[in-house]
Amino acid sequence: MSFLLLSLSSLFILLCLTHNAVAALPPVGDGMLPNGHFELGPKPSNIKKTVIIGKYSLPKWEIKGIVEYISGGPQPGGFYFAVPRGTHATRLGNEASISQYINVEVGSTYSLTFSATRTCAQDEKLMVFAGGHSGQLPIQTLYSTDGGDTYAYAFKATKNLKKITFYNPGIQEDPTCGPLLDAIAIKKMARLKYSAGNLVKNGNFEIGPYVFKNYSTGVLLLPKIHDIVSPLPGWIVESLKPVKFVDSKHFSVPSGLSAIELVGGRETAIAQIIRTVPNKYYRLTFVIGDAKNGCHGSMMVEAFAARETLKLRHESKGKGDFKTGILKFKAISTRTRLTFYSAFYHTKLHDYGHFCGPVLDDVKVWFY
Repeated sequence: MSFLLLSLSSLFILLCLTHNAVAALPPVGDGMLPNGHFELGPKPSNIKKTVIIGKYSLPKWEIKGIVEYISGGPQPGGFYFAVPRGTHATRLGNEASISQYINVEVGSTYSLTFSATRTCAQDEKLMVFAGGHSGQLPIQTLYSTDGGDTYAYAFKATKNLKKITFYNPGIQEDPTCGPLLDAIAIKKMARLKYSAGNLVKNGNFEIGPYVFKNYSTGVLLLPKIHDIVSPLPGWIVESLKPVKFVDSKHFSVPSGLSAIELVGGRETAIAQIIRTVPNKYYRLTFVIGDAKNGCHGSMMVEAFAARETLKLRHESKGKGDFKTGILKFKAISTRTRLTFYSAFYHTKLHDYGHFCGPVLDDVKVWFY
């Protein structure tokens, strides 16, 4: 009995020490998570070839299962792993995960930005656990050919301390086969506000996920079936394929600092539900164009509001040109859904493996 009491006391002390250590974490700020770029590697004694040995051997992270520490470039067996945001990355084998505790503000919405790329021919998936929710990313489709696919995953904080986990649920013939994680960052989302005279929230897409400053192929925003909290506040990605959040530093955008690229054709749709007065007339305006990223050809964005539709064409020469569409509609309800999607599928002119599409920006609705 005394041994049991001693064991329980020891366990209680250990739990208290663990809780206090986690509670001492500083509030997370916008930017890379601690060792989110994985440039701090395990000690040589804690790595066997590329496999990390020990639950806490990867600095700032807790690992489970077969987790590899990868250097970018040619790999044994003829593989080549691109690590565009640095030198090192982690690879999650079958049922493997990496986790980290963060200190967040209760009630606020946060968005994780991370690079995830499949490394094998088999169907690969990546699960993200955060804020009491989870999402599964189908990463079999590569949207860029240079290993630069970047995703966003949003969650609402219900507790100050949150455990962020990236997990490979797949079971492949090769137990090491799994997604490559290159960089992981976080951003606290600003609260939505209406602009004067505009019924659309975040119509200029200025509130969005964290963008890597020194390297960007855009940030893929998941459909709502994979992430119930949108990393693009005010908007719903209600399709099978993601849309892409692009920034003015790396792309041509019509105005401001960011816009949306519709990279999945008819399989990509973005929408917002606005408040309207039945039988009143409204005017919807929006801007489309190309991101000056090698996406050429005939583009067309279809816009829907109430019972009205507008098909706006843009002949892209890849120079970052834009044009404005105007759609007048009569509200038939107290709520009106605005929906946009690209009518065609596009790839870059000199890189057919890189998906692209028209850019959407500056969406406005006001009384007509």
